[in-house]
Amino acid sequence: MSGEFDDLKRRMDGAIAAFRHDLASLRTGRASSNLLDAIQVQAYGTTMPINQVANVSVPEPRMLSVSVWDKAMVGAVDRAIRESNLGFNPIVDGTNLRIPLPELNEQRRKELVKISHGCAENARVAVRHVRRDGMDFLKKAEKDGLIGEDDHRKRSDQVQKLTDEMISTIDHL
Repeated sequence: MSGEFDDLKRRMDGAIAAFRHDLASLRTGRASSNLLDAIQVQAYGTTMPINQVANVSVPEPRMLSVSVWDKAMVGAVDRAIRESNLGFNPIVDGTNLRIPLPELNEQRRKELVKISHGCAENARVAVRHVRRDGMDFLKKAEKDGLIGEDDHRKRSDQVQKLTDEMISTIDHL
């Protein structure tokens, strides 16, 4: 039974890790090589992450540089960056793309807040789904006679406490 609890905790931790990754990929006005991590490029008949077809670096605080390894892929990488909802306009320079990061304006800040709230809500929903799985497991275990009613109530309280802790962590991020 404690193995199931550990599994629930691991899955909830995974939801929080995914939320942290989503927050890190939001553009905050400062260049970071992980800003482009979520971009998928149509390459060689399949879709792959940008870091598998190019190298992303930060030469200046407000500039990203994307060095595409295969010259034939420059157009696909450019298109993928433009079609992402990040608002970037790359400048093609041979096999390199330079991406200037504009100053954040009021509208973009509000949009970032909205996106971050959406990411937080998705993380909360993921944690609640894990909680529901745990509660369903406990109900089934009680129904099958593996645990008693008192044990079911005690473990349900533990799952709820863990859920509350994880949601509190999400709210603080």
